[in-house]
Amino acid sequence: DLETLQTPYPYTADGERRWDRDAAWPDPWVLIGSLAAVTTRLRFFTSVYVPALRNPFQVAKSVGTAAVLSGDRVALGVGIGWCREEFELLEQDFRTRGRRTDEALRLMEALWAPGWTEFDGEFYSAPRMVMEPTPGRRIPVYVGGLSEIAFRRAARHDGWVGDLYTVEEAAAHAATLARMREEAGNERDFSVITALTDAFTPEQFARAAELGVTDVMTMPWAYYHGLDVGLEQKLDGLERFAQEVLQPLGVPAGAEAPEM
Repeated sequence: DLETLQTPYPYTADGERRWDRDAAWPDPWVLIGSLAAVTTRLRFFTSVYVPALRNPFQVAKSVGTAAVLSGDRVALGVGIGWCREEFELLEQDFRTRGRRTDEALRLMEALWAPGWTEFDGEFYSAPRMVMEPTPGRRIPVYVGGLSEIAFRRAARHDGWVGDLYTVEEAAAHAATLARMREEAGNERDFSVITALTDAFTPEQFARAAELGVTDVMTMPWAYYHGLDVGLEQKLDGLERFAQEVLQPLGVPAGAEAPEM
C-alpha cells in the first residue's frame, strides 16, 4: 500500500480504504498455485485482479499455468482499477485502462486456446505464436464494478463480482445483469458473486439464490466467533457453517466446493 493516496476508494462513503496499511496482499497466482497443490475440489477466482496494471502476456501465462496445475479449477475475476497512483507506479496509463482491459481479455482468451494465435489490437499485438501449457477448458472471466459500463462488461463475459449488499440490492443487480446479458446475446452460464449483509440462515441464502445470486463471498467463522480469530475458531466456523447452512440447503458433503 502507498502511504498517501489522492484517489478516493470508491467503495466507502469517506473514500478511505477498508483495510489497515499493514494488511498482507500476497500475489494471488502464487497463492492459488500453493493452495491448489494441497486441495482437490476447491475452485479459485480473484476478487479482483487488475490486468491493465500488467502486461497481458504475463497475466495470460500466470493464469493459464494456474489453471493447468489446478486441474482447471481457476476463474479470472477482473476490475479496471480505481487507484491512479498504482498505475503511475507501474508506468501504465490510467485513462485508457477500460479499453486496455477489454482488449487484454480478448488477447488472453486467444492465448489460452490451443494452437497458433495471432492478435492485432489498438494496444497489444501478438505475432503468430503458441502459449503452452494450454488449459483443459475455457477459463471463466468474471468482472467487478458498479458502473453501467462495468455491468455491461460483465454481461459480455461469465459473471459479475459485487461488493457488500442486502439480498434485495443483490437481486436488483442480478436482474440488471440478466437484462444486459440478453441484450448482448450472451447465453453462457453466468455467475453473480457478492457478499450479503443480511443473509445468515439457510432460508435467507435460498432466497438470494432464487433472486439470481449464484455465489456468496463470506467468512463463515465471523458468524460464530467474529473476524479476528485464530485457526481453531476458523475451522470450527467452517464446520458449523457446513452443518447449519450448506447441508440444509442440500449441498452434499462430497459436492464441489465453492469458490475462494
